[in-house]
Amino acid sequence: MKPRIPSGRAVVVIGGGISGLATAALLATEGHRVTVLEKQGTVGGRAYSWEQDGFRFDAGPSWYLMPEVIDHFFRLLGTSAAEQLDLVKLDPGYRLLSEGFPEPVDVPAERRRVVELFERLEPGAGAGLERYLDSAADTYTMAVRRFLYSTFESFTSLLTPDVLGRLPRLGRLLLEPLHSYARRYVTDPRLQQILEYPAVFLGTSPFTAPSMYHLMSHLDLDDGVLYPMGGFARLVEAVERLAREAGATITTDAEVLEIETASTSSRRRPAAVRGVRYRTGDGAEHRAAADVVVSAADLHHTETALLPRNLQTYPERYWKRSTAGPSALLLYLGVRGELPQLQHHTLLFTEDWEENFRAIFGRTPFIPTPASMYVCKPSATDPEVAPEGHENVFVLVPIPADPSLGGSGGERMERVADAVIGQLSEWAGIPHLEERIVLRRSYGPADFERDYHSWKGTSLGPAHTLQQSAFFRAGNISRKVQGLYYAGGSTIPGIGIPMCLISAELVIKRLRRDTSTGPLPVPLRPGRVRENTVA
Repeated sequence: MKPRIPSGRAVVVIGGGISGLATAALLATEGHRVTVLEKQGTVGGRAYSWEQDGFRFDAGPSWYLMPEVIDHFFRLLGTSAAEQLDLVKLDPGYRLLSEGFPEPVDVPAERRRVVELFERLEPGAGAGLERYLDSAADTYTMAVRRFLYSTFESFTSLLTPDVLGRLPRLGRLLLEPLHSYARRYVTDPRLQQILEYPAVFLGTSPFTAPSMYHLMSHLDLDDGVLYPMGGFARLVEAVERLAREAGATITTDAEVLEIETASTSSRRRPAAVRGVRYRTGDGAEHRAAADVVVSAADLHHTETALLPRNLQTYPERYWKRSTAGPSALLLYLGVRGELPQLQHHTLLFTEDWEENFRAIFGRTPFIPTPASMYVCKPSATDPEVAPEGHENVFVLVPIPADPSLGGSGGERMERVADAVIGQLSEWAGIPHLEERIVLRRSYGPADFERDYHSWKGTSLGPAHTLQQSAFFRAGNISRKVQGLYYAGGSTIPGIGIPMCLISAELVIKRLRRDTSTGPLPVPLRPGRVRENTVA
C-alpha cells in the first residue's frame, strides 16, 4: 500500500457539488485542513434538492446505478451505503413508452425476467440478451479493475495479461458505435432502445458512443435500479455530513474569482498555487491561502476564467474542438391526484430515434418535436416527496447545449414546456394533465450556465465520445500549475454521481503518486469504523 500523503496541507476545494464534497471528505480524512467554497447558497450542485408547497424535488440525478462504487466510497470513510442510506430496489426498474407501440413495456428488476421479457417481445432475443449481458458484465468488470479508477499517470500499470489478452476485442468495442453493436443482438425497436438509451447517461448519442459503453446495460438489467428513500438529497447530505465530521469547513455563497499562483523555477510547471480569491454573498472579496487547490467546478470555467492564458492546460482552443453533452429542459411538476400511468422511472422514446439525436447533436441543432424524454415519479416509491393526494413529477428533455435557448421563465422554454406536458399527457394517456398541475418550475440551458458556469449550458459535461473517454478525457491535474487538481464530471473518469465519487478518489491517488488501476484499499484510515447514521 502506498504511504499516506503528508498531513496538514491547506486545501481549498472549489465547488460543493457531489465531487467537491466527496473530495473534501477524503482529504479531511487524510488529515488535511480543507475548505470548500460553494457559489450557490446550498451544497449539492446539480444534485441539490428544493422544496415548495409540500413537494421535495431532486434537482437533477435520480438513477441510483453502480451501487458498489457508491458503497466503496463510503467504505473509504469507514462506513457503508447501507449505514448511510435506506436503499430500495425498484421493480419494475422502469417503464418504456415507445412511439408507434400502444402498450407500455415494464422492465423488471431481475435478469431472468428481463430475458423472458425480451423473448416475449421478439422470439430469439432472450438468448441474444444473455450474450449481450455476459459481454457487458465482463466489460464492466474490466473497466472497474483497469480504467475507471486510473489516473492514467502511467500506462505501464495497464500492461497486464487481462488487458493485453482483450486488446483485439477492446479495439472493436472502441471503434464500433453502440447503435450498430446493439442491433446485432435484437431487431425489435423497443428492445434496441432499451439497449441504446444508456448513452444519454453519458451525455452522448448511441450513434457516436463507443460500444464499450454497452457495459451500462449490466448496471440496469443485471444489477437493477435502486432508490435512496428521501431522494438523492440523502446521498448529498451523507457526504456533506461525513466531510464536516472529518474536519472540512464548507462555506456557501462564496464564488471563486481567481486561482492565485506564484512563479516557480520549474520549466515544466512554471507556477504553483498560493490560494484563491473569492467573493461572498455580501459582495466582499476574500482570499484563502492554499497549498493545494482542487477545482470541482466546470473545467472550462476553471481553466479559461480562473487562470491566466499562459497557465491554462485546457485553453479555449481545446474546447473549440471538443463535444459538449446535451443540455436539458427540466420540469418540476406537482400534480393533483394519482398518476398510475407512470412508474417511478418512465422513458418516452420517439420512433425516429436517429433524427431525435441528430436534432440535439447535429451541425445545426434544434429542439426536437416530438421529443424523447425521461420522467421520474419518486412519489411512486417515497411518500415523503409529495403532499397526500398528489404526485411529484420530474421531466428531463435532452436539448442542444446552447444557452441562447433560454432558461426558467423564458418565453421559448415555457412554450417548449407546454408542448412537453401535452406530449406526456397524450403518450402516457393522462387526461387533463395540464389542468392538474398545481406547481410548475422549469430550468434550461441558460440556468445551467448561470448557476454552474456550465460550458455551453450543458447539463452533464463533455460528451463521452471516443475522443473524450478514458485516457482521452481531460486529466485531473494541471500540467502548468503545481498543486492544482480537478474533480467532477468534466474530467476523468466522467459523467454521473458514481464517476464523480471516483474522481474524488483519483485526487487522493494523484497526491499519493499512486498509479494503481483499481479502487484504493478501505478504509483510508485503518481501524476507523463509524456508527450507523441513516438520516
